[in-house]
Amino acid sequence: MLYGTAKNVTTNMINITFPDGSVKQFEAGITPYQIAESISQRFAQDVLAATFNGEEWDISRPICNDGEIKLFKWEDPEGKHAYWHTSAHLLAEALQELYKGVQFGIGPAIENGFYYDIDPGENVITSADFPKIEAKMAELAAKDEAVVRKDISKADALKYFGDRGETYKCELINDLEDGHITTYTQGSFTDLCRGPHLPSTGKIKAIKVLSLAGAYWRGDEKRKQMLRVYAITFPKKKLLDEYLALLEEAKKRDHRKLGKEMELFAFSANVGPGLPLWLPKGAALRDRLEQFLRKIQKRYGYLQVITPHIGNKMLYVTSGHYAKYGKDSFQPIHTPEEGEEYFLKPMNCPHHCEIYKVSPRSYKDLPLRYAEFGTVYRYEQSGELHGLTRVRGFTQDDAHIFCTPDQLKGEFLKVMDIIFYIFKALHFDNYEAQISLRDPNNKEKYVGTDENWEKAERAIVEACEEKGLKAKKVVGEAAFYGPKLDFMVKDAIGRRWQLGTIQVDYNLPERFGLEYTGSDNQKHRPIMIHRAPFGSMERFVAVLLEHTAGRLPLWLAPDQVVVLPISEKYNDYAQKVVKILSEKDIRAFVDDRNEKIGKKIRDNELKRIPYLLVVGEKEAQNEEVSVRKQGEGDKGSQKITTFADDFAHEIEKMTNF
Repeated sequence: MLYGTAKNVTTNMINITFPDGSVKQFEAGITPYQIAESISQRFAQDVLAATFNGEEWDISRPICNDGEIKLFKWEDPEGKHAYWHTSAHLLAEALQELYKGVQFGIGPAIENGFYYDIDPGENVITSADFPKIEAKMAELAAKDEAVVRKDISKADALKYFGDRGETYKCELINDLEDGHITTYTQGSFTDLCRGPHLPSTGKIKAIKVLSLAGAYWRGDEKRKQMLRVYAITFPKKKLLDEYLALLEEAKKRDHRKLGKEMELFAFSANVGPGLPLWLPKGAALRDRLEQFLRKIQKRYGYLQVITPHIGNKMLYVTSGHYAKYGKDSFQPIHTPEEGEEYFLKPMNCPHHCEIYKVSPRSYKDLPLRYAEFGTVYRYEQSGELHGLTRVRGFTQDDAHIFCTPDQLKGEFLKVMDIIFYIFKALHFDNYEAQISLRDPNNKEKYVGTDENWEKAERAIVEACEEKGLKAKKVVGEAAFYGPKLDFMVKDAIGRRWQLGTIQVDYNLPERFGLEYTGSDNQKHRPIMIHRAPFGSMERFVAVLLEHTAGRLPLWLAPDQVVVLPISEKYNDYAQKVVKILSEKDIRAFVDDRNEKIGKKIRDNELKRIPYLLVVGEKEAQNEEVSVRKQGEGDKGSQKITTFADDFAHEIEKMTNF
């Protein structure tokens, strides 16, 4: 199939600039696909998507003026996005043919695959229907039908979708600006969409419908709950097989499963969804992580503070959080005092601003570094909750640095050093950095002056350059009060998680009227840096569990050693072993259950305890232990003192950075 032509376009030449800076001339009306063909036919076959002057662009869409082009293949996120976006339309087309009366909401590409929110009407769709849906999608894809883009007026769009009874689409159209509405059609299916898409459906090969979920229309719990159909597609079956194997591995590593097996945390309907209960072993794990970070922070001159779990409404009005989040996410706490309102704390930063204001500040006092493991609360819809990764109450390893302009870059670099140290200690060796910038075309989403935003964004870019850190710039992902540097960690099976974050903020100091007296004896505004290396304790523990498959670093494991007597005759000797190990600061306990030794070994391996020490007659006589190491099996017998010395050496190697 030809991917775009230049028919009926007045012939004139345009200049196209490539990513390497080179410029080539083409006839106006040329398509990105044809530009790719000019490079090589093989390359063109692999191209799935393009951007033109930064705008997402179909590779079959004509280009009629000068500009910069980027071409993307499957290996690029932009290529996958176009592939999966088109696949979402293919899914909708299949559902339309299989289920009479189904209505469509939205169907975006996501990080892995895509989904479509539908109102099934009278139809009942279950997981038993997945093979049927996959078969229909494959049948439609094989037709290799062209995906045709069309500009349409608002009135025509409302009529077209209204005549089809597509009430959800009409609602979306009503929110759109006339003159900026497009549809895409393949076969008998037409969808309201901005694109981009593949030129045709033929490249969609391996198909898997993954799951069903409920989703409120437009995220509003007061609206109808729709059926969300998740699926994924690939250009080759081999890629699908690899992905399905990854999913199976992910199931084994699910932190919810591991947390239960390792007795770390639980949830209770009586307490409320999204509010985790930390069990003794989980609390010990959290405490060790906190102590680890406290030790690092002390080295860098942080001062520990504690703030209340609630704050007066005016605190969050001043900070801007109320305007951005309050009405949608929180309900006020009313006191007996008329008109007095409090909120559960959504952020720690306003409280830290108030701590700064307690005393007059001089330039000699700065930088001030306030740190807090502060628990905050945010309302998440029940359908969005997921184990520890999405909760309603979570503890941030939060800190705020107040500094002068000439201290900003140095402080930012020190925070980066802390994050790098943590990643090394916990073996997060594969990570990417992302600079999140303000959307210049939607400034009403943010607070603060253009000048302050420009200064803050420039400071982050310069700090990354100084560290030699390659960072991807993403427009529109900044916090409402300032730009940020986010660290995206890849776990052991290649999934990306957003963990550490650093944010530069000129706005909150201004909103709270923070000042310091400079060397010129004049009042100046400090700059504020927000930072959370873990992000939140809950999310970090979840990611760490899934990254390690529950086999936590030895220094961090709540229980490092379990002693397993082969019969109750050796319980006393087992207790003696624990006492000796405890004197060496090794966290050990005895499993003295009246069970066979094989079962004790299996049960404790399931709990991911790093070392299992089996003791019986021989061991008791010789002051020895029979050593089993998690994941490595039997390591032979050792003297207790030898084991303790080897253990201490292993810990030292792991924590000596």
